[in-house]
Amino acid sequence: MGTTTYITNDPEISRHVMREGELFTKTTSDPSHPLFYMNEQTALFTCDSASPVFPLARKFVPPALSPRAVAHYAPSIQDAARGIFNVFDEMSDKDLACNVYQYMFKLAGQLVFRVMVGQDLQHFKSLNTPPSVAIRLFGEYLKLMKKTSLRPKWHGSLPFGEPARLRVVRNLLFDTVAKEMDASVTPDGGPLPVDDPMAPLRATCVADFLSRAQDGKGNGLPRDILLGNIVVLLGAGFTTTSSLLSWAIYSLVKYEGNQERLLQELIDHDANGQRGWTHDGLHAMSFMDCFVKETLRLHSPSFQTGRNAKTDVILPGGYLIPKGSIVIPCFPTIHKNPAYWDNPAQFDPDRWTVPGVAGNATRKGIYSPFASGARGCVGFNLALMQVKMVLAELVYRYRFEDASTEAVVYDPEFLVVRPLNFYASPIRRTEWPSASKTRE
Repeated sequence: MGTTTYITNDPEISRHVMREGELFTKTTSDPSHPLFYMNEQTALFTCDSASPVFPLARKFVPPALSPRAVAHYAPSIQDAARGIFNVFDEMSDKDLACNVYQYMFKLAGQLVFRVMVGQDLQHFKSLNTPPSVAIRLFGEYLKLMKKTSLRPKWHGSLPFGEPARLRVVRNLLFDTVAKEMDASVTPDGGPLPVDDPMAPLRATCVADFLSRAQDGKGNGLPRDILLGNIVVLLGAGFTTTSSLLSWAIYSLVKYEGNQERLLQELIDHDANGQRGWTHDGLHAMSFMDCFVKETLRLHSPSFQTGRNAKTDVILPGGYLIPKGSIVIPCFPTIHKNPAYWDNPAQFDPDRWTVPGVAGNATRKGIYSPFASGARGCVGFNLALMQVKMVLAELVYRYRFEDASTEAVVYDPEFLVVRPLNFYASPIRRTEWPSASKTRE
């Protein structure tokens, strides 16, 4: 009550809003902020920019997810991705279809938990293996948080019903993650200097690195901040990745020709079902990169971010934003704004082949699936690595066919944009194309 929220599809306004500085900031503790219901003040992604936690977490967390650090986890990511083969092979043999999001939800959990805490969730022992306890707790926690966010503030303090259950689930979740985090630390591993770019390569997982990392004064992350960041990295990681993987498979089956082009590129880069993909090997595939970019443009899992006006400010176009207001850049509408995109509703990976288009789109703010500025997504390197690894493994082994019986809809009350009723059939390949005569 009493706060005005502004929503924009103007990339120029979005670009100014997402600059952390004198005019705008991220204050999730403000009840009007769209992330107020998950304002975990011990974590980099969810804390206020003005919080003392922010500069401390920003010193430690980004090095753990740098391109070099993420590349270090390529073998673990590939092994986790291949875990789904057992289930998809059975579906192929029995001519079955699946709700894609439900299986990508389990696969994303398996990927993220392997990287973050070094744990194999073994989600695919059988067709109906349930998600692990931690994943189920995350699912319930996120659902209850979102429900609470749609109620008056006083509702969250009730000693019964969903508010009380939310507090119980939160405690169970943090206790569960704390045990897994502690178990991941290398015994007698010794400290790791946070300013050494090679230090993450000496850790077995992100939690191992963050538990042992120290700055130049010998200080590490306090336990509450360490745990808060691991919880949020796990939750945000598998929630967004599960949605992105689902939309990637959707794009394979709904937009004709892309599945075949991606398979051909894999063959041209020596895919054989056994190859160990590296970070550089995955990112060397130009069509793969364009396909993922276009999926993120047209079907971005993240639909908004929010910034708080620190003072009265006039934005481009003459819009007066009073102090204390919330401005929400809406990514899907920015990504489809016809003033900046040709044929914005068309899925066209080739739009990204124009020299300089990706850099210009990012600089102009017309493409920002991971937000931007000081509060941009710290895990984007990992997210891109995971989706490319999964695509490389799945597209080489299977041909996906659409099995949906109705128009696909998304969940309007979830944290990210996820397809609720998209079904597909994985069909095991028995033939592959020959390598192109002229390779890129």
